[in-house]
Amino acid sequence: MLIVNTEQTRRLLPMAECIDVMDRAMRAASTGAVTAPERIIAPLADGVSYFIAMPGSLAEPPVYGAKIVSLHPGNPAQGRPAVQGFVTLFDSGTGSPVALIDGAEITRIRTAAASALATRELARPDAATHGILGAGVQAASHLEAVACVRAIGQTLVWAREFRKARQFAAEQSARTGIEISAVENAAKAAACDIVSVVTNAPEPVLRGRWLQPGAHFNLVGSHEAHHREADTEAVTHATVYVDSRRGALSEAGDLLIPIKEGRMSADDIVGEIGEVLAGAAPGRRDGQQITLYKSLGMVAQDLFAAEFVLRRAQSGGVGTSIAFP
Repeated sequence: MLIVNTEQTRRLLPMAECIDVMDRAMRAASTGAVTAPERIIAPLADGVSYFIAMPGSLAEPPVYGAKIVSLHPGNPAQGRPAVQGFVTLFDSGTGSPVALIDGAEITRIRTAAASALATRELARPDAATHGILGAGVQAASHLEAVACVRAIGQTLVWAREFRKARQFAAEQSARTGIEISAVENAAKAAACDIVSVVTNAPEPVLRGRWLQPGAHFNLVGSHEAHHREADTEAVTHATVYVDSRRGALSEAGDLLIPIKEGRMSADDIVGEIGEVLAGAAPGRRDGQQITLYKSLGMVAQDLFAAEFVLRRAQSGGVGTSIAFP
């Protein structure tokens, strides 16, 4: 069995290539080529942390496995990752365990890559400004990912603490060479062509009145039925796309709360991104339409990304091999 650590995973799964991997994953998920029960999200005794298990199997490539991770939202303030754990892969033919791959790094890269895939398909072709609400790990990953699919000339970042937005802008500008400006008013970041909302806020930080005609926005941070990052106006004025209908109608408070309010219905979800890619659901129709991608994450993304890392590691002699009885 091969063990691939954080740094190796980062090197083996470049963002631009992961976007293509997510293309295959989302097509497979929407065409029934992935078998996956609902994930287990078990609250811990502290009332804020979770244990998450996401099992599944792929028809092609023929592997199965699971992502097993913890989610401790308070960790980043103490210098530790919020998500920690691993993705494990098994050989479909023999049942032999073949890999343990860093789960936090897989999650970091594939989450942003999936948003970039949706942005590639749904944002206006001439979209050139990117607003980021949030200043954590996913903010940095979405900065990189969106720049892979659109020619971004201006990036604005907002955080609930302005000092964190300024720190993010300085550090990420130096790291990426991308010009980033911190803003104190979330409405300024939300007025961009592309908006990525990557907070863990339980209440809306994005207001629909801030969005401009023709905008595309990604809602990434919320994964509970009673939490949301965007208000009802933002959602009901947008054309809604999801990674998984089943997941969205179970966990996506951004959609479930407006549904409960009677402001929208499940039928207002136009399609999964995999359906858009396959031509089974329509994409953007014009330059004035506001489009929304609600991301929850799914095991298909983890397994496709992990299998890609495994093949790269095997071909390059990367990772630590251990015998497994």
